Amino acid sequence: MSLRNILAPGHAIYGVPGSSKKRTLEYIANFISQEQPGLDAKELFHQLVTREKLGSTGLGNGFALPHCRVAGCDRPEALFLRLAEPIDYDAIDRKPVDLVFALVVPEEETEKHLEFLRMIAEQFSNEALCEELRAARDSESLYRLLTDKVST
Repeated sequence: MSLRNILAPGHAIYGVPGSSKKRTLEYIANFISQEQPGLDAKELFHQLVTREKLGSTGLGNGFALPHCRVAGCDRPEALFLRLAEPIDYDAIDRKPVDLVFALVVPEEETEKHLEFLRMIAEQFSNEALCEELRAARDSESLYRLLTDKVST
């Protein structure tokens, strides 16, 4: 499986201003709701925040994986952000986050959701990949790195 299955061109964005965890989650909700008109940005934001309340999706090494399953979503949507500046994300290692991979899937697709989460978390535990993404200087380079290197 490759990220090409869920990460569309234009969904890897370099230099996103993310002054806080809340603002970053709002950015994700607004972006993804524009891609799927059946999704309400406020509801999606609420679902992302609700998931964060269960435990931070900041997995360490400057990487976060906010995700949720949501009604009204007709297909999995992914968004990768390389933040302009690292933010406090309540990550498990207490370090700031600058790489964010958001995943939103239809409410009924529990197995697919878990499969994607496993793949993404495993790949982003690779410090070399994270450093390559940090070294990228534009959105196109990020997308190419993600779709060429991240697969199972």
